[in-house]
Amino acid sequence: MPQSMIQRAEVLIKKLLGTRSDWRLTKPQRPQPLHVSSTWIGPVLAIITICIGWLAFPDTIGDGNAAFALFIGSVSIMMMTWSNLLSTRALPLEQIFGGVDRMYIWHRWLGALSVGAMWLHMETTDDIKGIRGASRDVADAAEDLAETGSTLLYILVGISLLRWIPTRWWRFTHKLLILPYAFACWHFYTATKPYANDSFWGAWFTGFMFLGLAAWVYRVVWRDMFRKGKLHRVSHIEHTGNVITIELEPIGKALKYQLGQFVFLTVKVPGLREPHPFTIASSPDEPVLRFVIRDLGDWTHHLIESLAVNDRVVVEGAYGRLAPVPHKHVDHVVWIAGGVGITPFLGASISQLPDDRPTPHLFYCVPSRATAPAITALEQAARDGHIHLHLHASDEKNRIQPDHVITAIDDQDLRNTHIVMCGPDSLVKSMKSGLRQHGARHIHIEGFDIRSGVGPDMSRYVDDLVRSVLTR
Repeated sequence: MPQSMIQRAEVLIKKLLGTRSDWRLTKPQRPQPLHVSSTWIGPVLAIITICIGWLAFPDTIGDGNAAFALFIGSVSIMMMTWSNLLSTRALPLEQIFGGVDRMYIWHRWLGALSVGAMWLHMETTDDIKGIRGASRDVADAAEDLAETGSTLLYILVGISLLRWIPTRWWRFTHKLLILPYAFACWHFYTATKPYANDSFWGAWFTGFMFLGLAAWVYRVVWRDMFRKGKLHRVSHIEHTGNVITIELEPIGKALKYQLGQFVFLTVKVPGLREPHPFTIASSPDEPVLRFVIRDLGDWTHHLIESLAVNDRVVVEGAYGRLAPVPHKHVDHVVWIAGGVGITPFLGASISQLPDDRPTPHLFYCVPSRATAPAITALEQAARDGHIHLHLHASDEKNRIQPDHVITAIDDQDLRNTHIVMCGPDSLVKSMKSGLRQHGARHIHIEGFDIRSGVGPDMSRYVDDLVRSVLTR
């Protein structure tokens, strides 16, 4: 075997294995703040509606674990139902789950756990005596469909969890998840159960199954095909290294949003039509929407290379509960940003903040001053008195530490300090841990890794490989 092929194989294996952090799971977070609030309602409601189904099955007559088999089957369907509901990004759900970022974490975990529940159902199903939901022929056909659907579910969820394919293919396979869900719902409806479909429990489960199907139709058909969002035109583009700053002018009615919120952008250019989330870097007072985007994967790489002035962009949103400016009086306001994590603070930096709020201290962490996005605008904002700017550049051996925050605000007690962070996980985790030791209680973080998953991100590598093959 030629040496070059061996080297390529070694590179591919290393990419597939990734690093330990690549395989770390993103777990659902405990709602913040820790006291009981509306953000507890969503998770608690989901858990109750999933588990309460056990009350429908304890009197099941059948062989072996008949009651458990029916219950765990209902758990799988209810988990998939909630996963579909959360994918709609509906505002009421955002309010009771604590933001779209947490909605998507729950969406992924419920979808993944539904696979395990379905596998348990398939392994424990036994003969059950009860009330048929349909004729034997229809029920048998539905059961065959469900078995096919379970195999399809294993494959599609596996594809969703592994970050090995380009985003546009991932989105297509994700939409196909409606097939195993619909097959499972039809099987559950027609199967023999201890209750009739027109009973309370029949209406309970059937109602949730219709909700799950309606959620998919709303998200994939209505929102993605017909009511996509507000149309904008690219009016300005600025490149700084591997970062692009774009400005969008509205074509029609302007978007209403708040500081720190994000939107989904769909660029009307071949290869860029999949919506992606980006934080708005402009102020609501400005006539344009501004975004600062870094080259992070196959889609953003293609965006930086292909986007041109006058291209059309559809904007959906705005979403998010990150509030750079506190709604109540606090002693200090601290913003900590890493790289393009500066975007939630750019609009607030150039806005006139309420007189009764302290001037924010912005700690901006970058590899170097020369490559820092929007550094000129931030320095001007500091001169205008809108912010206190603290630049921490790695090439100047000036990495940020929690003590830098304490020194800057001249206060050892952070209990009444409003802290907002956005940046790499390593930065956020280290600063969060250190600031907690000084009593910080109001730490606000928002991350919208919609795809997430586990394993190394191979999407750009695979996309480049496919493009090179197709262009030969």
